[in-house]
Amino acid sequence: MPQTRLIPRICIALGLPDVASLLDHARREVTAGETFVEFRLDYLERPREGAEAIRGFVDEFPDTVVMATCRRHQNHGKFNGSIEDELAILDLAVRNGAAAVDVEIETAELAADRLPQLRSRAVVIVSYHNYEATPPLDGIVGRVLRTPADVYKIVTTARKPSDNIRVLAAAKALTRQKVTVLAMGELGFPTRVLSPVFGGAYTYAAPMYSQGTAAGQVSARQLRNLYRVEKLRKTAKIYGVIADPIRHSISPAVHNRAFQSRRIDAVYLPFLVSPANLRDFFQLAERLPLAGFSVTIPHKQKILRYLDVVEPLARRIGAVNTVWRKGGKWRGANTDAAGVTEPLSRVLRLGQSTVLIVGNGGAARGAACALADAGARISLVGRNPDRVRALAKVCGAEALGRDQLESRHFDAVVHATPLGMFPHVNECFFNGHIPADVVLDMVYNPLETTLIQHAREQGKTVVPGIDMFIEQAVRQFELWTGETAPRAVMQRAAAEALEHK
Repeated sequence: MPQTRLIPRICIALGLPDVASLLDHARREVTAGETFVEFRLDYLERPREGAEAIRGFVDEFPDTVVMATCRRHQNHGKFNGSIEDELAILDLAVRNGAAAVDVEIETAELAADRLPQLRSRAVVIVSYHNYEATPPLDGIVGRVLRTPADVYKIVTTARKPSDNIRVLAAAKALTRQKVTVLAMGELGFPTRVLSPVFGGAYTYAAPMYSQGTAAGQVSARQLRNLYRVEKLRKTAKIYGVIADPIRHSISPAVHNRAFQSRRIDAVYLPFLVSPANLRDFFQLAERLPLAGFSVTIPHKQKILRYLDVVEPLARRIGAVNTVWRKGGKWRGANTDAAGVTEPLSRVLRLGQSTVLIVGNGGAARGAACALADAGARISLVGRNPDRVRALAKVCGAEALGRDQLESRHFDAVVHATPLGMFPHVNECFFNGHIPADVVLDMVYNPLETTLIQHAREQGKTVVPGIDMFIEQAVRQFELWTGETAPRAVMQRAAAEALEHK
């Protein structure tokens, strides 16, 4: 029987419908270097066969820790037998080499007299699951601790950002016990990375070639290589990005690779934050604590009301994309502005140049303010004439209708709308001739948008959206760390992330 201190940090949760598939996926994981796998026997049509099959697997891979689980359907598992049947299957799994078993609290409480026998031969994990919400945890902690076990597992469902810190705080409170705490769902993803940092014994990952067994699981490769879950220390600084939706963001890939390149003990996480949960997010940010975070759609304007200090350009633009904590205060800046001016300045003299900005939202406003500050003469066009005129007044720009573009020519066009963004990749504001020598598209997914393709065909100088994205990310990294950003590393990470989207 392995000691609990020898349990690896990442457990691959395997829930397959038949024994052959279960063993096949388990072999693939171990061959790829994993050393801790959970056999969800309740997923099998014949759980006993799965328990018996552990013997051959353990003989084949003696250095692998196998955990057996047979959760009853009353407790959100798939096993339809009795508690006696469940314990008999877990006992069979242990006799065939399972080093650990997971017993849900509902079973453990009714069969407390049976657990010592299992504990004499395997690590016993007593687990609590809540698939609806994250209730007050003090009573739950007290409940699971009343049943003697080797490891205690508390898993809830995150319904708002601050649920993450409530769950992680439970791990900190249980420093004298081995404990694993997690929050399920996309909202709870940060706990899957941070649980070991906060004292959790291990975290769960989805298999490489199959679905996970709980919402929010990602592959062990991501946890290990992107988020460095096994190497993060308790002193690690925590950064992130807030958005809704968040799944599309390539920022975690870019910033985590940058931290690794500079050997900075830090991690950058995606935080799903809806407009209704922005205030609640700051509870999480204060208590984690977050050292800084990126801000993207739909929070760039509304975030200003929660900040203590906002840099003048960001205040004038009315949008913040970068937040950090200094001197106990939340500070905000807009690095999107430099993301436009810097790439353009490499191919164009901005002073007195003429620039047409396509769009009438926050991105267009940021570009207009930044380029006007650099001395460019700005014209605006968009699908909403009233908003175009309103923005033109604010930025001291010229408002144009689409029909006026046929007789005009500009030094540069800056495209600041979502047209052409994945998955609507065939959309483009310009159906024919593009009235400029230089074209910058703020859209970076896909790397080669329809607008950029048309611009190349027309012999224009192009500035793809990824150049803007990297520039604003470089400025963020330097604001947060005080170090020079590894630009080339960040560019490669962004390109690789977009290839896999």
